[in-house]
Amino acid sequence: MTENGPTPKEKMRGATRVLHDILDDLKRAAPETAAASSDAAAAPTAAPSAALGDVVDRLDERAFGFLLLLLALPCCLPFVYLLPQIVALPMLALAGQMAMGTRHPWLPQKLHDRRFEIAAFSNVLARAEKYGGWLERIATPRLRPVTSHLALRIIGGLMLLPIASILMPFPLTNTVPGIGVAIAALGIIERDGVLVTGGLLIGFIWVLLLIFVGAETLHLVKDWLTGGA
Repeated sequence: MTENGPTPKEKMRGATRVLHDILDDLKRAAPETAAASSDAAAAPTAAPSAALGDVVDRLDERAFGFLLLLLALPCCLPFVYLLPQIVALPMLALAGQMAMGTRHPWLPQKLHDRRFEIAAFSNVLARAEKYGGWLERIATPRLRPVTSHLALRIIGGLMLLPIASILMPFPLTNTVPGIGVAIAALGIIERDGVLVTGGLLIGFIWVLLLIFVGAETLHLVKDWLTGGA
């Protein structure tokens, strides 16, 4: 708190605040981790980084929502390539675990140890909060049955389609589905069934449009190649 009112971070609620706190904690711990590593010579010049498992270890029972939101944020930004396809793999694993009824996330050791630069992810989070922070401000517990354990199994299965779209390395396949998954994940965190439903609809509608447009395009190309025969 400052004399002029709360700082931007103090204004943040829910998921955004928790994620910023986690990243700040990891950044403070990073120099100690680097100093303890065998590659001590490279530590002073290396950018602070953390493993995905470091984030999981700091999450509460809403871990699925937090992890999906954390991984979906890079997919929401336009003109970001390769990273969405990388994070889509653990997103598929998380959605699959939800569909199977798992109550807490489990990640293979390779994904658990996958590292990312803390500063880069903090910038992604700040950009995403700038454009989508209004969603968090309106999030509130609503339609609780939509976020019940049984419903989350169905939601996990439904999320597989938009996440599979993010995995495809083609134009227009990651940004809108990523936004849909992020909104649904925020809804899981805040127990907001309205946001969960809205996020799923955004992802599904966009993917169905891509499938329809792709099918029509293939049909036109086929007609052109065969001369309309």
